[in-house]
Amino acid sequence: MGRPKAMLPFGPETMLARVVRILREVADPVVVVAAPGQELPELPPEVAVLRDRRPNRGPLEGLAVGLAAMSQRTDRVFFTACDLPLLLGEFVCRMATLSVGHDVAVPCIDRFDEPLAAVYHVDVLPHVESLLAADRLRPKALFDRVGTRRVTADELSDVDPHLQSLRNINTPDDYRAALASAGFEPPPSGDDPV
Repeated sequence: MGRPKAMLPFGPETMLARVVRILREVADPVVVVAAPGQELPELPPEVAVLRDRRPNRGPLEGLAVGLAAMSQRTDRVFFTACDLPLLLGEFVCRMATLSVGHDVAVPCIDRFDEPLAAVYHVDVLPHVESLLAADRLRPKALFDRVGTRRVTADELSDVDPHLQSLRNINTPDDYRAALASAGFEPPPSGDDPV
């Protein structure tokens, strides 16, 4: 993208601030897990910022840090990334409802799991730690180990018919398209990540 996704302008806020705001409308508390030394935009003081213990370990590292922090406050955690600016609160709530009775509830669209828009029970933390210790960093390894409910597009269609909540930003074209979908103009050319 040419610059950190968390810092990209998205309408009147940054991409990360937008995701945090959306989550705070339906969940409390909200915790952000970032890489060591990663620059972040200003966030509300109620949002704790934690850091990965080891860099370059992928989403399981962030999941481990987040689950450890939340284990005394809740039993389930919605885990997402900063590059899902079209996330809907209704999507988060539906995923939470569908997670009841399961260790993990993960959207599975066209046979592809979406681990960064999923709900994890805090009891999976030992499994996550075990996988990290063995350098098995793919979330699928966790899904194969614990009681995982794969959520279909049909189960989400009434709250997010076009699955916008799963539309992540990986390229400048993705970024501009997401801005347009949200009704925002692209930033001035100097702020555009291209």
